[in-house]
Amino acid sequence: MAKAIFETDSSTFLLQALNWSKGFDTVCLFQSNGFQNQYSKIGNLLAIGAKEEFSANVGSVFTDLENFKSRYPDTLIPGFLSYDLKNEVEDLQTNHPNPLGFPDAYFFIPQILIEFNKDTISITAEDPQQTFEEISMFPSLDLHYQFKGKIHPRMDQEGYFDAFNNIQRHIYQGDIYEANLCQEFFDEQVELDNPEALYLRLNSLSPTPFSSFIKVRDKYIISASPERFLAKRGKTLVSQPIKGTAARGKNAKEDEELRNNLARNPKEIAENVMIVDLVRNDLTRSAIPGTVEVTEKLGIYTFEHVHQMISTVSCEMDESLTETGVIRNTFPAGSMTGAPKISAMKLCDKYETSRRGVYSGAIGYFSADGDFDFNVVIRTILFNKTQQYLSFHTGSAITVDANAAHEFAECYTKASAILKALEQKL
Repeated sequence: MAKAIFETDSSTFLLQALNWSKGFDTVCLFQSNGFQNQYSKIGNLLAIGAKEEFSANVGSVFTDLENFKSRYPDTLIPGFLSYDLKNEVEDLQTNHPNPLGFPDAYFFIPQILIEFNKDTISITAEDPQQTFEEISMFPSLDLHYQFKGKIHPRMDQEGYFDAFNNIQRHIYQGDIYEANLCQEFFDEQVELDNPEALYLRLNSLSPTPFSSFIKVRDKYIISASPERFLAKRGKTLVSQPIKGTAARGKNAKEDEELRNNLARNPKEIAENVMIVDLVRNDLTRSAIPGTVEVTEKLGIYTFEHVHQMISTVSCEMDESLTETGVIRNTFPAGSMTGAPKISAMKLCDKYETSRRGVYSGAIGYFSADGDFDFNVVIRTILFNKTQQYLSFHTGSAITVDANAAHEFAECYTKASAILKALEQKL
């Protein structure tokens, strides 16, 4: 593999490369949309084609993935982990059907890596010059797409309220402190002719730090996730759980009021603090003793459709552990489960009406220098083209002070960008 840098209009080249990538079975695009902090590493990166693949279901995924990864120490390895790997990490099970048919884990060794900067792109491939020339002569991706289908909630308001009340009853009984109850929106007779264009539309409607597009043959992940699950930067591990959401205002004054109300809301603060404690506990399993700390508490961040409350927890990694072992120790993201974690996951499986699958899992990469970065799979469309099944989930945290109508409305607020991209109304 060789690497070369080319001067070109990176925005145009991305559209050409995405269109060119339609000829490959495996594609992965990461976009940070200009969101940068001290932990950021990749801005915009496109991986095309698979020289080798790792695809597995619950059993010994984390061990097998480490073995796969160790065979390719000098390359970036993108992929995803399904929420259902909780059944491997803990003594849990999921009884809901799996109509999407995604594997529980998938990673690949790219044939071609393209990194996009403002006025240049770099290509890593067997022949970077030939790849650049082929893509440069290719037409840009058609940004139009046609979605034929009708999105339905799998859980109506009455069903959601029943599930909410049952979970809150468990909180009153002392079984849990908090649970993240999720619901699915879906259609099983979908036609979607241009998933790449749908991704770009969602990304324009909802630009987020951990946006991603993955194609594995007939299966597509179209994600506008704002949340970092876990990153490794040198010897440091970083998790940035999101708990606490407020809608954007209709004007600047209302928007600022909603932002300030979120910062002071006792229920949202309690949600965040509980999950921060859970993440701190998870990280102790991979940390040098005494190094776990909350480096940012209850930060308010503004995105296109919502304000979010985000905290940052970090530690120094125990270097006797492997990267996949560290991920296993914290998986799945505590912001998507509740606390205590195992009890909350059991209750979510009991009262939710669908399998989460890739949703609530993690998308990301292992890099050649030993670092990694994974998001939390939220605000994400999952599509099986062969089965014509399209699905997305939303969720919200239930605490002792939560209100069923408010949480139900929050789920729809979180769905707004996806529904707009699909031109659907519920």
